Amino acid sequence: MNGAQALLRTLAGCGMELCFANPGTSEMHFVAALDAVPDLRGVLCLFEGVATGAADGYGRMTGRPAAALLHLGPGLANGLANLHNARRANTPLLAIVGDHASYHKRFDAPLESDVDAMAGAMSAWVRRPARPADVGADAAEAVAAAMTPPGRIATLILPADVSWTDGAEPAPPADVRPSAPVADEVIAAAAAALRSGEPCVILLGGVALRQAGLEAASRLSVATSARLLGETFPARHERGAGRPPVERLAYLSEFAAAQLAGTRHLILAGARPPVSFFAYPGQPSTPVPAGCRVSVLAEAGDDVVGALAALAGLVAPDARAVPQQAARPALPDGDLTAQSAAAVIGALLPEAAIVCDEANTSGLWLPGATAGAPPHDWLTLTGGAIGQGLPLATGAAMACPGRRVLALEADGSAMYTISALWTHAREQLDVTTVIFSNRRYAILSMELDRVGAGAAGEAARSLLDLSRPGIDFTALATGMGVPASRATTAAELAAQLGRALAEPGPHLIEAIVPPPF
Repeated sequence: MNGAQALLRTLAGCGMELCFANPGTSEMHFVAALDAVPDLRGVLCLFEGVATGAADGYGRMTGRPAAALLHLGPGLANGLANLHNARRANTPLLAIVGDHASYHKRFDAPLESDVDAMAGAMSAWVRRPARPADVGADAAEAVAAAMTPPGRIATLILPADVSWTDGAEPAPPADVRPSAPVADEVIAAAAAALRSGEPCVILLGGVALRQAGLEAASRLSVATSARLLGETFPARHERGAGRPPVERLAYLSEFAAAQLAGTRHLILAGARPPVSFFAYPGQPSTPVPAGCRVSVLAEAGDDVVGALAALAGLVAPDARAVPQQAARPALPDGDLTAQSAAAVIGALLPEAAIVCDEANTSGLWLPGATAGAPPHDWLTLTGGAIGQGLPLATGAAMACPGRRVLALEADGSAMYTISALWTHAREQLDVTTVIFSNRRYAILSMELDRVGAGAAGEAARSLLDLSRPGIDFTALATGMGVPASRATTAAELAAQLGRALAEPGPHLIEAIVPPPF
C-alpha cells in the first residue's frame, strides 16, 4: 500500500467524509486512491480559496474536520485567506498540501516554495511525513490535532514520493483531548462580580452562542440583570424564535463603546477581549471603558457551556431562560433597498435554515428583521477576509443535506470566490444566493471618511466603484449552471426568493440595491 492509499484509509477510519479539492500533479496518487476509498468523497472546487472556505463551512456545522486538498505552496497561498477565517472561527479543518518529491526539492523547480512556512502562518499543527511508514500515524494525529478544542487547523504536507511509494499502512484514530474544565475558583469569581451590584456584561463567543450556552447565559441575565452581548462575527450563532436572543457587539468601535459604556465588569465566555477592527486617528484600540475589569470565565478551548451552566447553577438556580418570541416583518412593497430586502428575508426565512452572511454594509438590517424568524443558524465572516460567504455555503450545504442554505453576499465580496457557484451546480446543493448589488465597495467608502483620509477625488472614488462596467451576476451564475434572476423591487425579490426556497438545487438572485449610505 502506498502513502496516498494509507492516508485516505486512515482519514476514512477517523470518520472523515469529504475532501474539498483543487489538486495538481503532486497530488495525483491521492486522487487515484479515491476510487479505492469510497467512504472519503472528493469534491472539486475551481479555486483553492473555495476549497478551504467550504471545509470551514463543513466544520462549523458538524464539529468535525473536512479536508482541503491543495497543490504545493501556490495552491496553499490561494487558500490562505479562508484558512485565516477558519482559524478565527476555531473550525476543525485538515489541510493536505502536496509537495515535490523529497529528492526533487533541491533542484528548485518553478513551483518550489517554503510550504512549511506558509502553513505555519495559519496552522496550529504542521507535519511532513518523511517515509511512507509515517503517513498513517501522522494522518491520525493530524485529525486529532484539528479536533483539539475549540477546533484548529492542522496541515499535513505530503511529498510526492512519500505518496507514491509502497510500505505504508493505515493507522487507527488518535485520542482527542477534551475541553478543559473551568476551575471552581474562576466560577466563584465570576459569581462575585455578578452579585456585586455593579453593571456587568457577559460577552459570549464560540459555542456559548449555541442553544445550551444561550440558555445558561439568559438565566444569568434574568437573575442578575447582567447584559448579554455576542461577539461581533460569530462562527455559528443559533438564533430565532424560541432561542434566547443576544445582541451582537457592534462592528464600528464607537457603537461598541456605546454598548459597553458604564460597564464595570466584562466577563468573557468563549469570546476574545473586544478590540477595534482597525486603528483610527485619535481613537482607542478597544471599546472597553476605563475602569472596567475584564475577566475570563472560559477561553474558547475550555468547557465554555459547562462553565456557564455551573455559574447559572450558583447564581441563578431558579431563573428561567427568556426565549425570543416569534415575529416576522410584513412583506414590503415598493423600492428595493437593503432595509426592504432584509424584511423580505425575515418574512420568508425557512425553519432550520443556515444563513451564511457576507452582506457587509447591505446587511445592517438583517439581524433585526430575522430575530423572530423560525430557528436557524447564522454563520458570519469571522476573520474579516472577504470572499468567504459562497464557499462557506458550499460546505454548510454538504454538511447538512435537507436544510436550506441562504448565502447573503455583497457584490464585491462575491467576486473573490464566484467560482463556488460552479460547485453549487455540480453538487446540486440547496443553496440560494442573494447578491446585494450596489455597484461599489460601500464599506470602503465609509472607511475612507472614518480614517480621516480627506475628501475622495475622482482617482480615489474610481478604486471603490464597481459600475464601470457593471457586473452581470445573473449571466455569471447561468454560465456556471445556476438558475438566476434579477430583482429591482421588493415585490420581485419576495417572489423570486419564495420560488427559489421552494425548489431544490441552487439559485441566485441579484438584488439591485442602492448603497446604504
